[in-house]
Amino acid sequence: MLCTREGLGPKSISPKSASPLRGARKGPVIETPRLTLRPVQADDAPRLAMLASDIGVARMTAALPHPYPRSAAEGFVAHAAEADFARHVAFAIDGEDGDLVGILGFQAKNGPAPELGFWLGRPYWGKGYATEAATAALDWVRDEWGKRWVVAGHFVDNPGSGQVLINAGFLYTGEVQQTPSRARGGAEVPTRMMVWLA
Repeated sequence: MLCTREGLGPKSISPKSASPLRGARKGPVIETPRLTLRPVQADDAPRLAMLASDIGVARMTAALPHPYPRSAAEGFVAHAAEADFARHVAFAIDGEDGDLVGILGFQAKNGPAPELGFWLGRPYWGKGYATEAATAALDWVRDEWGKRWVVAGHFVDNPGSGQVLINAGFLYTGEVQQTPSRARGGAEVPTRMMVWLA
């Protein structure tokens, strides 16, 4: 999953389950001064669909189609609910008002380092939320998964995502990969690869 990205460390990290009002799945919850990262829940689907339907958001990711119908959001939620937290985790990012503002996740790929990906709804760009969420989540992946390095990438036409990753402690590797973007009709997009070292 690639990014639409945006630094503060975590306020607290706990394995508590999310609120039962959300039909919650037990899983990791990370709290920062302004955000809560929690397991994705079924009732997140309508808001996910609304935020991800913005072409400006979708075209900066590899995985989001455009348009992004509610059925796609429901499929994402179902997939996240079945994920093994030891290999794949998707966090819903709740903003200061408690509304979902985006998604951040780690996926174990072929190799020792998980890949970080995230996106935020357009109204939440430029507020430092992505950096704050990524920084806290990187602490979590180091502490909970024992990972000493994480990879990520951003499309070359999305320098804001690159700045977010730099702010979270990532370094450029010098590698540029071609990554297909579903929202761009499967077009291969040059992607600058980065690495974070604990």
